[in-house]
Amino acid sequence: MNQIRFGTPFYLFLIGLLTFILLLPSLIVIPFKGNDQNASTGKMEKVESDTPIVLNSEVDVSVYKTNAKKIETLPLEQYVKGVVAAEMPAHFEMEALKAQALTARTYIIKMLLNPADMNLPEGADVTDAVIHQVYKNDQDLKKVWGKDYDWKIKKITQAVKETEGKIIIYDGRPIDALFFSTSNGFTQNSEDYWSSSFPYLRSVESPWDKDSPKYFHQQSFPVDVVESKLKVKLSGEDGEVGKVLGRTKGNYIDQIEINGKKLSGKDIRVALNLKSSDFTILRKNDEVIFQTRGYGHGVGMSQYGANGMAHEGNNYNEIIKHYYNGVEITDTKAYTSKLTATN
Repeated sequence: MNQIRFGTPFYLFLIGLLTFILLLPSLIVIPFKGNDQNASTGKMEKVESDTPIVLNSEVDVSVYKTNAKKIETLPLEQYVKGVVAAEMPAHFEMEALKAQALTARTYIIKMLLNPADMNLPEGADVTDAVIHQVYKNDQDLKKVWGKDYDWKIKKITQAVKETEGKIIIYDGRPIDALFFSTSNGFTQNSEDYWSSSFPYLRSVESPWDKDSPKYFHQQSFPVDVVESKLKVKLSGEDGEVGKVLGRTKGNYIDQIEINGKKLSGKDIRVALNLKSSDFTILRKNDEVIFQTRGYGHGVGMSQYGANGMAHEGNNYNEIIKHYYNGVEITDTKAYTSKLTATN
C-alpha cells in the first residue's frame, strides 16, 4: 500500500487552521463584552428600541448629600441599603424590610429611567432628603446607631440581598412606590391626597397600624396661630371646632367647614404640619387641640402595617401586593424600556 506523504507547507496550513478555530469564539465574544462594560455605568439615554434591558447592581446612583453639599456616587444596591436603613427601623420584621427594599429600588429605578426636573445639582440623580428618599451612608449610620451598628447593618444587608434586582411594576412599568409610616386603619386613594389617580394606589384596610406608637398624636396651638395659618376666624366658644363635610374612602378628612370657610384636610395638615389628615379639632380656652390618627400622607404602603403583616407570617410578596393593587414583582431586566445604559 502506498503511503501519502505530507510536506511542510501542509503542516503549516493545518496548524494555522487549528489556531483560527481556537481563536474564533474569542473573536465573537470580545465586541459584546465591550457593550456589557458600558451597560454597567448606569448613565441613561433614550434609544429607539423595545429590547429588554438589564439594570443590575452595577448601575450607579449619584446622591446629593444635602448637609455636606456634595455628590456621592455608589452602586445601586448599596444605595438601596442606605435608604432602607434610613427609612425603616432595623428592628422591624425581615419581610417588612424586604418590602421596603423593593419600594426603595423601584423608586430609584423609575427616577433613573425617567429623570424629573427637580432643580437637582448637576450630576445628581437624587437627594438624600424626604423630597425623594432619605438615604444614609455607613458613616452616617455609625453615628446614628452607635454600638448597634453591626447587627442592624447585617439585618438590612440581608433584606436587600435577598430581594436584589427586584422591583414592582404595573402594566409593565415601575410604579410610584409611595410609602408612609402609619395609617388610620386604611390607606388612601392617590387622588384623595394628590391630583393624580393611579390604579395601583387604591385604599385598602390596614388594621395592624393601630398597634403603631405613631397611631395617635395630639398637638396644641394658640388660637391666633391657627387663625393666622388657616386664614379663618374661630368662635370664642370651647368645644369641637368645624363641621366635617366629607371624608375620603380611607376615612381621612376630605373637606371641613370652619366658621363658614371650607378647607381640605390636606390643606389643614400642611398648614399646621399635622401628622395626618384624619383629625378632630377642639378649642379649650386660648388653645386649639388637634388629635390625629395615623402618621403620613396615607398613600401606598404603610410601614407599620407592613411590619404587622410580616409579624403575622406574610412574606414581602404578599405585603407588596396588599398595599399596591394589581402589581407584579419582577427582575429589573424583565421589563421593556426605551432606555439603555451607556458611558
